[in-house]
Amino acid sequence: MVEIKDLHKSFDDLVVLNGVSFSVEMGQNMVVFGRSGTGKSVLLKCLIRLMIPDSGEIFIKDKNVLNLNRKELNDLRKDIGFLFQGSALYDSMSVRENLEFPLIRNFSLEQDEIDDRVHRVLEAVDLSDAIDKMPSELSGGMRKRVGLARSIITEPKLMLYDEPTTGLDPITSKEISTLIVDLQHAFKMTSIVVTHDVLCAKIIADCAIVLDGGHIVHEGTIEELLTAEDPFLKNFFSDEVINNNGRD
Repeated sequence: MVEIKDLHKSFDDLVVLNGVSFSVEMGQNMVVFGRSGTGKSVLLKCLIRLMIPDSGEIFIKDKNVLNLNRKELNDLRKDIGFLFQGSALYDSMSVRENLEFPLIRNFSLEQDEIDDRVHRVLEAVDLSDAIDKMPSELSGGMRKRVGLARSIITEPKLMLYDEPTTGLDPITSKEISTLIVDLQHAFKMTSIVVTHDVLCAKIIADCAIVLDGGHIVHEGTIEELLTAEDPFLKNFFSDEVINNNGRD
């Protein structure tokens, strides 16, 4: 589904990605770990060409993302969902309108089909009763669920998650993580998840990579990374567990 080859990205003298290469198989969930500022979010934005890397190649569904024209890129993006850290809901729109927006913008659908998709994704995230609420009336966990519903309403084949559980309490974080897995199975999606949340990663990940200094310094299953004797990994994951357990 995704193949990254020798990706480089710098901002002036700051090297963020320095030769990153990996692949994600169809139906697989990959988690990307790394300290703040190590290029995790930049990596996601390069994947869908919200940012242009300095060099390297990005293939999604065997298409070279960096060589696509505008129409080809927009067509590819219709098969990709992106959940931002803050859910990125439109405050002036109701939940219904937030969910309708990507369908109206990107597809030529009859209103009956739009309504069906809206109700279907809200049912999938257990928020059918919130359809006419405004984002300001929702809790943080509910907003995250609506953001997730909006990301999957286009029925994407690839989902990109940028810190999907940031700011949530441990119980809600576990619920969102489990929901991500349930939706992945239901919609047969492939996922790349940037997170600091070890519990989230344990629930979601089939495999994981760790970024540091612009490089992939470790890769494997979550259990392999958590039980490794490598000093960097031991320090990284012990710090992350402490930080996650200490969240409000």
